[in-house]
Amino acid sequence: MQLIDSLFGTQPAPSVWVVGATAALALAAVLPHAIWRLSRNAVTIAHEGGHGLVALLSGRRLQGIRLHSDTSGLTVSRGKPHGLGMVLTAAAGYTAPSLLGAGGALLLAAGHITLLLWSATALLLLMLVMIRNAYGVLTVFVTGGLFLLVSWQTGPQVQAVFAYLVVWFLLLGGVRPLLELQQKRRGGAAPSSDADQLARLTHTPAALWMLLFYAVALFSLFGGGRWLLGP
Repeated sequence: MQLIDSLFGTQPAPSVWVVGATAALALAAVLPHAIWRLSRNAVTIAHEGGHGLVALLSGRRLQGIRLHSDTSGLTVSRGKPHGLGMVLTAAAGYTAPSLLGAGGALLLAAGHITLLLWSATALLLLMLVMIRNAYGVLTVFVTGGLFLLVSWQTGPQVQAVFAYLVVWFLLLGGVRPLLELQQKRRGGAAPSSDADQLARLTHTPAALWMLLFYAVALFSLFGGGRWLLGP
């Protein structure tokens, strides 16, 4: 009963200074190239996790997820090579970090900091079961362990700072991969990107899918940012 009360109870929002500071820290983890090379692994976890979750929800059979040290990833599922399930699965990757960030911002705006942290921990542990390579196991294990440590061993103030930092990072980190993908596609270096796969699946221009990815990322960033900053 105490655990349920802790999960669904509300906590007061941190000060404006804390919210602003966590936003600045998240931005510092996204903009500098040297730091982004490391922090981008967390975005890849969300990206591939989005593919995997939607594959399962759409009735496909998830075969496994691989995360690589160059921050690329691969999610393999079985089912029809076309149709709505395949389209939704392919579209879920680049939209997942931003949508997770927006969902997290909504929870934080409602004061459900503990629920956010434990939900993220549970999702990471479930994802760990589907990882099929050593580097992927390491990154998800470390990330999940960090969430578990903060959720279990720290007080409300530390939990709030960590939760706001994570959500800001997802909102901001959901945009940069799109800029990188756009640059690669201009140079012809990403012929099998999610946007190009969706173009082949739906017989529509890949540019339209890129536009959709941008729309989701930017609406999530501005909407989630407003929720985090409060009235």
